[in-house]
Amino acid sequence: MDENSLIDLARKGELDAFNQLILMYQDLAFNVAYRIMNDDEAAADATQEAVISMYKRIDTYRGGSFKAWFMRIVTNACYDALRWQKRRPAVALEPETDDGERNESPAWLEDGALKPEETLEKSELEAAIQHCIDELPKNFKTVFLLVDVSGEDYESAAESIQRPVGTVKSRLSRARQKMQQCLQGFGELLPSIFRLNTEDDDG
Repeated sequence: MDENSLIDLARKGELDAFNQLILMYQDLAFNVAYRIMNDDEAAADATQEAVISMYKRIDTYRGGSFKAWFMRIVTNACYDALRWQKRRPAVALEPETDDGERNESPAWLEDGALKPEETLEKSELEAAIQHCIDELPKNFKTVFLLVDVSGEDYESAAESIQRPVGTVKSRLSRARQKMQQCLQGFGELLPSIFRLNTEDDDG
């Protein structure tokens, strides 16, 4: 069954059709939520809140990209959650074990093909990139996550943030500049694509 048929059935209250829609986009939704929340549990909670919100509001969907509409609900759920968490301590990038100890080599960073020093470099680079994403202003961060992290095209991202494509391109350009500038502080960790080439910089 195609997406439009599933949407029509979901709007009529067919739970199975709604669940099929969720299955189509749940990985993308969690990925976007994780990059905003920087925590597995918080991302899962925000994604669940978004799903509940979408279920309650699906009759307000008026066409266009369903994926973009859902991603807008996800990002709104994340930023709503972050407003409540403002005064809480930041969650460490390295998860804790069941005993409350810091896990220096979390499973989501492990790669059996990598040597220990390569695993450490990968971990440090991941932390550097996440740090710089977290430093982006909200408007830039949302566009950067949608396009550069989740692979959305400009049109879909524009629908998600309800702004013109030109705004998406402008914010993405600024976000990339800020990411590049931020990452310079992490020097040798960076692949060459992230390094500024001052000789070719025309300002």
